[in-house]
Amino acid sequence: MANTRDFHGKWALVTGASSGIGAALARELAGFGAKLILTARRKDRLEALGAELAAKGTEVRIVTADLNDPAAPQQLYDATEGAGLSVDILVNNAGLGQYSAFYESPVEQELSQVRVNCEAVVRLSRVFVPRMVERGRGWVLILASTASFQPVPYITTYAATKAFDRFFALGLAAEVARFGIKVTALCPGSTESEFFDVAHAEIFKAGGMQPAPDVARLAVAALARGQRTILPSLSGRISAFMVRFLPVGLITYFIEKAARPKSSKG
Repeated sequence: MANTRDFHGKWALVTGASSGIGAALARELAGFGAKLILTARRKDRLEALGAELAAKGTEVRIVTADLNDPAAPQQLYDATEGAGLSVDILVNNAGLGQYSAFYESPVEQELSQVRVNCEAVVRLSRVFVPRMVERGRGWVLILASTASFQPVPYITTYAATKAFDRFFALGLAAEVARFGIKVTALCPGSTESEFFDVAHAEIFKAGGMQPAPDVARLAVAALARGQRTILPSLSGRISAFMVRFLPVGLITYFIEKAARPKSSKG
């Protein structure tokens, strides 16, 4: 049975590796002997993490990229597979959100969520997965969310993109399993990271935050064993189970009341 020892010596590309869950996933994979290709927009953060991992004996490459740019996935491919590095582990972690009333938020911020959370995931998977198929091995981790199990008012676009990510991961997993490729949708709940501050979504931190290293540990173990969906928090597992039995209209009614921004309250 496959396990985390299979990651030893393999190249892993981790997007959004400059902080939060991405950095934690990079550290976790390095702990199992994977070689890391770290990518994000902030080069200084990547270099700091790269130096930390290299000091522990991990081989590290850094490629700065902005996945809001549709050309970035191909640039990442050219800098890795195109340069002779076989990427056996693809971690589609990069993402962004925005907490606000949809009718008030900047349209570009809404579209950026679609480009980074959805389009970049498809583009990256499309360029790297065919090489995995050729080699008959590979692992793909796609960051979804507990928000992928129901609509969430005031992070409406974000939740919709995460539903896309989860279903994309599940469909892809079924397609490529016969080639020895494992695909896992990671569905964390509130996690200790910069995400909520950047998205101005501090309201969703009220239920407590799971440490990013804990999320990474559970995610990498699930990926190794080929588990197709992992909800790393107990509260996430409970909520994902409960929404199967509750009307969507009822769920969104109560979320809308609880999450409505003060500026939008009547």
